[in-house]
Amino acid sequence: MRHGETVWNIEGRLQGRADSPLSERGLRQAGWLAHLTRGIDGARVSSPLGRADQTARVVFGTGFRHDPRLSEICVGDFAGHLERDLRDRHSALFQGDDLEWYDRCPGGEGFAALEARCRAFLADLTGPTLVVTHGITLRMLRRLTLGRDATLLSEGVIHQGGVHVIRNGVETVMRHPDDL
Repeated sequence: MRHGETVWNIEGRLQGRADSPLSERGLRQAGWLAHLTRGIDGARVSSPLGRADQTARVVFGTGFRHDPRLSEICVGDFAGHLERDLRDRHSALFQGDDLEWYDRCPGGEGFAALEARCRAFLADLTGPTLVVTHGITLRMLRRLTLGRDATLLSEGVIHQGGVHVIRNGVETVMRHPDDL
């Protein structure tokens, strides 16, 4: 699951490891996630970043743990800036695939480091697990779990308010009826 919508998501501001609170819609999305996951067994884990923690508290109550490996990719110097402004000022960095620029953020983490921590997280799982994380981190977890190459990273939509279920090499997305 991706955390609910934040104030910065609405503004188009990059968060990375920085944070902003959930919007009213984000709180509704967290409620939808709680509804969708009710009765599903498994470990419950969240990124420690505020927006994911805020979502996890609505979804899981207090019955979850934090894992820093689920934090969002660090966007370095771009954190807190509007994406449209960055695209204007640093157009060369935004060339290519829709998400390639995450690998080129000045002072950022890059995909290799994100992949390494996501692989380590997945290797430590011992059974079904419900995860609250972030858009790019969820994309990486999804790619690795499905055993796909790097091109899967930018495929498809990662829904706030949706549950991306990956089981036996197949992904399905559960959405709340109010979110369709």
